[in-house]
Amino acid sequence: MTEALPLPSLPQAEVCSDQIGAICWRMHRGKIEVLLITSRDTGRWVIPKGWPINGLTLAAAAAREAWEEAGVEGHLLDASLGHFNYAKIMTPVTSIPCNVVVFGLRVSKLKGRFPERKQRQRKWFGLEKAARMVDEPGLRELLRDLPANPAFHDPAALALA
Repeated sequence: MTEALPLPSLPQAEVCSDQIGAICWRMHRGKIEVLLITSRDTGRWVIPKGWPINGLTLAAAAAREAWEEAGVEGHLLDASLGHFNYAKIMTPVTSIPCNVVVFGLRVSKLKGRFPERKQRQRKWFGLEKAARMVDEPGLRELLRDLPANPAFHDPAALALA
């Protein structure tokens, strides 16, 4: 088995600001499922995420990323579910540490046509399998703890059929 070598970080002045992300979920046969997408660069399974957008709240920016990267429409939970850290690969030999603030989005529609449809795959997973599919330990923990997360229990989202 080969181990990935750690990538050197860029100087502290080039640390990225917070990113935003969305855990897109649905109820299927009485169980929570999460929609994961592939990253454009490595093909790893990830959640939709990106940079904050001027003029939008962090939550609204997360919903926009979910639309652009996964074709998701739905009900955005009001409160953040938490955050996780990862190393954003900038070049084959450099990365920068990023913190992703995560919001929950209850999926009501998956569109076939969306901006990044030709660049990514998307697939539904049960919570435990989704947690095993992602590389980031903090995201794995958010997924496993989703049912117990108080922010996840937004009555408006849970009431959706």
